[in-house]
Amino acid sequence: MSNVHIRHLTNQDAQVISESFQEQGWHKPSELYERYWEEQEKGNRVTLVAELNGQFAGYVNVLWTSQYPSFQEQAIPEINDFNVLMKFQRQGIGSKLMDYAENVVQERSTVAGIGVGVYADYGKAQVLYAHRGYIPDGRGLYRDDHYLQPGEETIIDDDVVLYLTKQLV
Repeated sequence: MSNVHIRHLTNQDAQVISESFQEQGWHKPSELYERYWEEQEKGNRVTLVAELNGQFAGYVNVLWTSQYPSFQEQAIPEINDFNVLMKFQRQGIGSKLMDYAENVVQERSTVAGIGVGVYADYGKAQVLYAHRGYIPDGRGLYRDDHYLQPGEETIIDDDVVLYLTKQLV
């Protein structure tokens, strides 16, 4: 992994990142990354970008104030929107991004939080987080603005999330 470089998002990255995901069939508009850069400039997030041999490979965010109520209440920074291009997966890039993100979190907290989807498309992430020591926060599945309750019907999609935490020290 000596050819992997991790750096902060710049305002020139938006189009490259958007096009890279478009090539693999994922719609991630450049405006999203422009907003990430603006929020980073304001100090609300840190967006880390991974490059392999100078080519964009993935990114991850650290949100200083999570939208997830439990993390907000406990002032737990959230590692968020973690993506590695499919062609670069299983090469250690995601682990390196997570190492950097956890180091960023440690600047302000001894606990990192992360959310993960609950269906098979998130399987690699679920396994990665478990191997890294993340455990469920014990509050169950969360969707939009509430915890799912026994007997409640819902559609399992990207909005159904299990939140996890990890002690960093």
